[in-house]
Amino acid sequence: MAGLVSTRDGRGRASLRRRRLRGGAVFRLVTFAIAGLFFGLPLVAMAEFTTRNGRGGRTLETWATLTNFSKMNESYPDLKNGIVVSLGLAAVAVSIMLVLLLPTMTWVRLRLPRLGKTVQFLCLLPLSIPAIVLVVGLVPVYAWVTYFLGESTIWLCFAYVVLILPFAYRALDAGLSAIDVKTLSEAARSLGASWFMVFRAIVVPNMGTAMLSAAFLSVALVLGEFTVANLLSRNNLQVAIFMVGKSNASMSIAAALSSLIFAFGVLFVMSFVGNGRRRPADGRSSKES
Repeated sequence: MAGLVSTRDGRGRASLRRRRLRGGAVFRLVTFAIAGLFFGLPLVAMAEFTTRNGRGGRTLETWATLTNFSKMNESYPDLKNGIVVSLGLAAVAVSIMLVLLLPTMTWVRLRLPRLGKTVQFLCLLPLSIPAIVLVVGLVPVYAWVTYFLGESTIWLCFAYVVLILPFAYRALDAGLSAIDVKTLSEAARSLGASWFMVFRAIVVPNMGTAMLSAAFLSVALVLGEFTVANLLSRNNLQVAIFMVGKSNASMSIAAALSSLIFAFGVLFVMSFVGNGRRRPADGRSSKES
């Protein structure tokens, strides 16, 4: 009798577990569907707007111009310059960020752990300061930058390094926390390696995924930045899109949609970077076990 009761209790618990799993799957499906509609419908509306020809028909002329670099240069030179400048800004800002931040974080973690909280506070501080306030502080700085280096938009890279610090710091900090930097560096030093060799041969190879994550996040932010460039009277991609929108709304929307898709693609690729590098190690560990 006791065995029959326990069997019934086991079946009841299994049935309850299946119902909960089914309910959780339905909840996730509904949530993803709502999120997809919330984010997808505006993008579909933007794509639909760019195909209108003003006579009730459809045309891909806007997209043909956008994908033809020479034609876009003739019709919308500011947009072409904005794309080139933003890509250059992304490359320069990411390079400066990695050269400054990664060695600093590594050195603080190895030799100056008491300064870890201070470095974290300084790197995350731009998140709490509105962009308009940053621009107010950057105006006198860029007056000297313009005086010494000229008015080229590429010098916005200094301001963008400040803007991307919080996101890059989080990505790099997660990478440093995932490896035992102190033990590896002490082992290398005991074998006669210099600090530069420790950084080049041990830290950098183990930080590849974190560096890529920080770079992807930084590129997405730089390509979407508008406030600082506009208020400092510089021309980047978003400012060029804004200016083109005054004369051709369809081209402006198409460029904005392309920028969004590119940023989404970058973040989507970033989500697979770490997984792709972890699979071989996981496979070896499972075989060894």
